[in-house]
Amino acid sequence: MKKYLAEFIGTCVLVVFGCGSAVAANTLVQATGVNVPLALSTLLIAFAFGLSIVAMAYSIGNISGCHINPAVSFAMWISKKLDTKDFVSYVIAQCLGAIVGAALLVFMFGSNASLGTNGYGALSALHTEMGQAFVVEVVLTFTFVLAILGVTSKIENSAVSGLVIGLTLTLIHILGIPFTGTSVNPARSLGPALFAGGDALSQVWLFILAPLVGAAIAALVWKFIASPDTE
Repeated sequence: MKKYLAEFIGTCVLVVFGCGSAVAANTLVQATGVNVPLALSTLLIAFAFGLSIVAMAYSIGNISGCHINPAVSFAMWISKKLDTKDFVSYVIAQCLGAIVGAALLVFMFGSNASLGTNGYGALSALHTEMGQAFVVEVVLTFTFVLAILGVTSKIENSAVSGLVIGLTLTLIHILGIPFTGTSVNPARSLGPALFAGGDALSQVWLFILAPLVGAAIAALVWKFIASPDTE
């Protein structure tokens, strides 16, 4: 039960600080009327997500492994590093944590507008088309999950794994935010979309499916490249 609670807390924190930073940045821009370069706001939001992962990795990592992402748990399940019971329980805890995190944002900002939701088309800064958005999310998640599988494969990496994973997520967001807002995490997308509603909710299926596809590919690729060479 403790590890499920840890996943709940970790995902909640990720949504509050990651998505919350996106909402705060947009709110400040609207309130001041100052035009902030997209590159600057992208960098700030990217670091908010990355640092959230670092903070949680070194606080709950030794309890649950700090997946706080159904796509990561899915890859671990495929890799047989997580049994089916824990996989299902992790995903439930993560989704509930994301929903509570989004509810906290609604209370804190007094609005359900945006909430750092993901989207394509009119909801994308680059007006990314649906097919492009799907591929972007698959590639981003593949890269993120592959990094996680690699850095956690050796016990000697445990001291720096949280930092590596957090910086990788920052890197992922720097590229992905202009395209889709960057999901790579079905729970992180689901929670805010449920409260934002509208197009964000109607498009959330893509940000659930694409990260799972990317995670599955990463798990299979890692299994192949990490297996002993038989030649």
